[in-house]
Order: sequence, then C-alpha cells, then structure tokens
Amino acid sequence: MSRSVLKNPHILLVVSSLSAGGAERIISEMAGWWAARGRKVTVLTLSGTDQDHYRLNPKVERIALNYWGRARTPWQVIDKRIRRIMRLRRAVLSARPDIVISFMDITNVRTLTALAGTGIPVVVSERTDPRRQPVGFFWSMARRLFYPFSAALVVQTGSVAQWAQSVVPRCRTSVIPNFVRTMPDAKASHREKSMILSVGRLGREKGHDLLIRAFAAAKGAEKGWQITILGEGKERRNLENLIAGLGLTSSVHLQGIVQEPAEWMQKASFFVLSSRYEGFPNALLEAMACGCAVVVTDCPSATAEIVRNDENGLLITAENVAALSNAMVRLMEDEGLRCRLGIQALGVKELYSQDSIMAQWNNLIESILRKEDN
Repeated sequence: MSRSVLKNPHILLVVSSLSAGGAERIISEMAGWWAARGRKVTVLTLSGTDQDHYRLNPKVERIALNYWGRARTPWQVIDKRIRRIMRLRRAVLSARPDIVISFMDITNVRTLTALAGTGIPVVVSERTDPRRQPVGFFWSMARRLFYPFSAALVVQTGSVAQWAQSVVPRCRTSVIPNFVRTMPDAKASHREKSMILSVGRLGREKGHDLLIRAFAAAKGAEKGWQITILGEGKERRNLENLIAGLGLTSSVHLQGIVQEPAEWMQKASFFVLSSRYEGFPNALLEAMACGCAVVVTDCPSATAEIVRNDENGLLITAENVAALSNAMVRLMEDEGLRCRLGIQALGVKELYSQDSIMAQWNNLIESILRKEDN
C-alpha cells in the first residue's frame, strides 16, 4: 500500500439499509462529508434502494445488493446465507476499497465473514448498547467469534467501551460518538407553548409507553398540553391501545416517520427522551442543537455523557414514571426554565460538531492503514 493511498483512501461503508433511523442518517452524513472533501466513498446496502429514506451526496457511489429473499426449507436458508455472503464478498472486492467500515451488530458479522482472507481491513461499529440490545444466542456468539478479526471496534460511549474490551484488545477499541448535523436556529417566540415532542422508533427500548404514562400522571391533557411522537415501529398497536385506554387519543399523536424532524424540534416547547437504553441518540443531540429544553432518562450508555442535570437539561432515573412525570410538570409550569435549559443545550453544536467527530474517524482510518502499510 503506497503513502498516496493513506492521503486519500477509498472508504466503503456497509449498512443493512438507508431506511429511516439514527444510524442510517449518520452513515449518509458521513459519506457526504467525505465526498465533499474529495474522498472516494462508497455506500453498500444489503437491501435494495426501495427502502431508502435518506439521500446520498451525488458524489457517493452506491451499491444496493437487494440481499433479502424468502427461504422455505432449512437447506434453502443455508444456501441463501452462503450465496449472500459470497455476493457481499464479490461486491466489495469489485469496488476495491482500501478500508471497509461496517455498521450494526449482525451486519458487522456478515461483513467480517464475507471479507475473511481478503486482506481488506474491516472496522466494525456498534450503534447501540450491546449489553442491552438482544440479538439472539447465535448472533451474540458469532459477534464474539468474529469481532477479534476486525481492524478496530468502534463504540460510542466509555461505558460500552468496557464491553468492547472484553471482546477485542483494548488497543483496537475506539470511542467515537455521533456528531450533530448542522441544525437550523430556532427562536423561543416560534415555539408552540403546549407541544411536547419525542422522536424515535416505536420499539420497547425507546420507552414511549413510559412517556405516555408519565404524561397521564402529570395530567398534561387537562392542562392543555399535547405530545407528538415521530417514528414508526412494531410497538405502534400497543401504544395506540395504551393511549386509548388512558383516554388520551386527542392529546397524544403518533405522527409516524417525517422527512425532517428538525422542523418539529423548532416548534416544540420541550423534548423528552424516555428510553430504557440507548446508543448515542441522534434525536437528543438534534433537539438540543435546535435550542430545545430536554428531559432525558439516565439510561445505560450515552445520555449522562450528553446531559448535565439542571444545566443543559433534566436527567432523571430510567424507567421511573413518577420521576419523568415530575420533570415534565416542572417544564410545563416554568417557561423560564425551558428557556434557560434550551440556551444551554446549544453547547452540543460545538462539543459534537461534525468536523471534530469526523476528524476522529480520519485519525482512526489513517492509523489502521499505516499499520497495514508496515
């Protein structure tokens, strides 16, 4: 590998899809940042383009494998898995990248399997908390088996790094948080005085059920407040039943997926992240970067690294409906507190700027390629 490769390596990013989601947004933004600076970058998705929610920079090369298909017998399952791995291998080898970065647990295992013996360094990145995110016994064991063959394991928080160091050597563990993309400025005068916002997939880990119960306990509807939840997922029916059961149909709205959550963050009186566990929540960073006051659960992983209680947000015990309700009441009743926390929240724009976080990715790539060159 020549020194010129180190200056401008071809980076290939692997992800399951570009559907709506925090990791998918970050990947599209990373690819665009590199492409805008003259880097050759390719995004490879296991899915086809029909699942795309995010658009890539026109300078980014796209490979969409349309990897999925139904298998009816155990032998067909095995055959399809082998064929898919070989397809992935051929696609990457044809692209001729200098380094591959794979995102999210199961995709990471597939990528490492496909590229075994090729000599292409593979970085794997965990985008949630693997101590809490269930992947099943097979994939959990496969992760521990294959991750040691990666060039580096990237996690997003110091607490998850402790788990990572039980899987790969400490020297191949890197902590790189998400960056916050450039967000439009918001003025307090533009905020709707009775709107509470939450953003995230409708999954149990996001704790939207806790938010709804806390809103009911706070008597938010009786005080004229409304909750809007942006996102989609398998918990929708359960949440709809909970909303109806609590008599909140006219006050809690499951808005689904929207193209630009920032437009809602600019209008919200405050933002709530009620998760049971998290990776490094993009929605929280973006809400804070919009100057939105936030209430956040101190769940395993990242939130306590972002929010300092009563300084740039309210940090409360995870899975504690009473504490969440009390924090929401504080913000409902105190416009001055909402304003103060919103102003302090803007600090994330500098602390987690895209340029500073992408510099960490560049440093990691350069160090790996230097090792490969020696």
